[in-house]
Amino acid sequence: MVRLVDHHHVQPGLRSGNRLLHETPVRHRGGATGRRQLDDVADRHRPVHGASCAGHIHVLAPHRSLPQQGPMVGAAGRGEARDYPAGDRRTTETDGRAEQGPQGDHPMKRVLTITLLLLALALVAAGCGPTPNIGAITPPYIDTGVDAEAWALVPAGEFPFGQHDHMTMVENDFEMMVTNVTNEQYARFLNEALAAGAIGIGEVEVEAGESVWTENGVFSFYPGEPFDGFRHEEEIKAGDKLLMPLQGEGLRLTFDGEQFAALDAYVNHPVTMVTWYGANAFCRFNDWRLPTEVEWEKAARGTELVGGRGRAFPWGPEIERNNANYYSSFDVFVKMFGKLGNTTPVGFYNGRSYDGYQTLDSASPYGLYDMAGNVFQWMGDDYPNQHYRHMRGGSFYSYEVDLRVWKYNSAGPQYYGPAVGFRCVRDVANDGATDS
Repeated sequence: MVRLVDHHHVQPGLRSGNRLLHETPVRHRGGATGRRQLDDVADRHRPVHGASCAGHIHVLAPHRSLPQQGPMVGAAGRGEARDYPAGDRRTTETDGRAEQGPQGDHPMKRVLTITLLLLALALVAAGCGPTPNIGAITPPYIDTGVDAEAWALVPAGEFPFGQHDHMTMVENDFEMMVTNVTNEQYARFLNEALAAGAIGIGEVEVEAGESVWTENGVFSFYPGEPFDGFRHEEEIKAGDKLLMPLQGEGLRLTFDGEQFAALDAYVNHPVTMVTWYGANAFCRFNDWRLPTEVEWEKAARGTELVGGRGRAFPWGPEIERNNANYYSSFDVFVKMFGKLGNTTPVGFYNGRSYDGYQTLDSASPYGLYDMAGNVFQWMGDDYPNQHYRHMRGGSFYSYEVDLRVWKYNSAGPQYYGPAVGFRCVRDVANDGATDS
């Protein structure tokens, strides 16, 4: 159980779409230094389509709904990119409205659109080659020495929460997985759940707003949730829900008709392509649960205050390239896969050297790895006025600025992608024994 000491301060950036500007300049790959404001911008976290040398391109996307699958294009977050359905553009203008032209078109948007089109053409003309076929590349198996079965105790108590370090109370001890759930662990769950009759395999209907389609994948029953009737909130009804697809880029599991198995090179990589339902099903099957955002952030940053400020990253106030798997890390996997990157084995950034790439030991104060970068992590919070599920931690697609511990992203619970994973928590009884 968590109690917010100063609860009302948590909400504005969480739900209303308020613009948040980080005070500290951050240097990005283009060399420019300055504050970065991502509200109402689709932060693609990947190069422009068909190019592998362009870096990140940001484009206005006021009338495109969040994609239901594939790489994340834009989702809500504290100071993060936001992408709303048609007719629901939320702005950060001082009067709360965007100035519209005669056809609802903002003059600045036309200028930016033309500029970005010219930029894209210039990048193509500069000789950017095609993106690598990630599915055709097999990386080497790397043993990081980090135990993916280990748990870490996070004690009850206050800690600085959010960008502005509001002291927040976590009232009970809990344990969190030291790493993200791996492909091997998820394959084991699927096999056990299949044998127990807890999951099904085949065509399942997926619903998001007014869109309904079917996918071939793993599914299980979900009891549904109360519908609060807020604007743009989607009702989550009881029924079979997609846990993960059986095909797709980023999927590192195989199914031979009887058993699931992880690809040999990816057994200790974080599982991806798992929906929120799939993450929740894994945790609940094992009598665990997904962490709340407050629990996750305490586990990520601890209680330390330096100059009245909490840690910006799990390991401290600054980030180096070899702290985490993100867009600018240039680790051995980036050398293989290009700037699109790829997941790294869980616990990869632990101070070891791999093929000449020296990592920094980047564990959180409680010994948790990959709490920044590698893959986003699904959260367990069910907020009463929205159906979106939040994610924390950033991914290998992310800029360094988006790896700060208070940043989040969000998507519908049916979303899956090659940069989204999860880890579980379990409650600890007052006598120190684990409830599981």
